[in-house]
Amino acid sequence: MKLARLITDGALAAVAGYVATKVMEPVSMKLYTLEPAAARNKEDAVRPGPPPRVAAQKIAEVLGRGLSDEQLERASLGLHYGLALSWAPLYPLLRRRTRWSPLVAGLGTGAAMSVIADELMTPAFGFSAPNLDYPVVTHARGFVAHLVFGLVVAATFEIGWAIARRRP
Repeated sequence: MKLARLITDGALAAVAGYVATKVMEPVSMKLYTLEPAAARNKEDAVRPGPPPRVAAQKIAEVLGRGLSDEQLERASLGLHYGLALSWAPLYPLLRRRTRWSPLVAGLGTGAAMSVIADELMTPAFGFSAPNLDYPVVTHARGFVAHLVFGLVVAATFEIGWAIARRRP
């Protein structure tokens, strides 16, 4: 029984991570367009590029591989979705190991991703400019977008579990 639940959790988390990324992206872009022009200009001036693309380029360089633009784009998408799919299992872990509601576990998943991946790992590995180079509104947008990610992971996962429990 536990193995079946683990497999189901993993499959649902992967689907939830994908769906959540698809929802988070336009939300983040909409929030970006609502920011003051001065903040957008400052962010654009310091940002070395989309972090997954910068990461793909740096990884390729470390491996001594040159990538075409098409290969770089595919690697960038792989890293972007790979992070989402690898982060989403935090949600069922929180649901199974705590008494947190889906709402709280979803918000916790999104907040953890924002703080650990965006605010700590991305600048530490040089995939973005240092945090202090960005306007505060950039960090706020990222945090809100990742909360959306966590909430969509929660909703997708819970709907998936409800469907899975109904199957004979």
